[in-house]
Amino acid sequence: TTTPRIGDILQKLAPFLKMYGEYVKNFDNAMELVKTWTERSPQFKYIIQDIQKEKVCGNLTLQHHMLEPVQRIPRYEMLLKDYLRKLPQDSLDWKDAEKSLEIISTAASHSNSAIRKMENLKKLLEIYEMLGEEEDIVNPSNELIKEGQILKLAARNTSAQERYLFL
Repeated sequence: TTTPRIGDILQKLAPFLKMYGEYVKNFDNAMELVKTWTERSPQFKYIIQDIQKEKVCGNLTLQHHMLEPVQRIPRYEMLLKDYLRKLPQDSLDWKDAEKSLEIISTAASHSNSAIRKMENLKKLLEIYEMLGEEEDIVNPSNELIKEGQILKLAARNTSAQERYLFL
């Protein structure tokens, strides 16, 4: 009640939210590993089930708990936007809250960018495998721009041949 502010605190802590990008990048792989080991190892499956039964888990699965950090940054961003809408503009916390929102929005953008990069690399790997692994196209600097059916026109007789293009 003496200093009703959160913007200054969030402003100091918000830069650490960028590390969530790394977590988000590896989220699908981690979920797949949990699924794989749950199917492969009865011992692993029972340990996870025992842990999930504990009161501290709140009747949620491991996967639900793993999803929480992925949702955290967008939730902070949404709550801070709501806070700013309800905060009088002459409030002592206005500028700090606004700066915090800017930093958190950047972290959210960083997270989304990390997701897109991983999806892009995953798609490139699928294409690489489809092509018989002839060309090494899986490189973080490569980006799939577009793919789809095209018609290749022959220069000599103007006949059209269907092709599938990866750009």
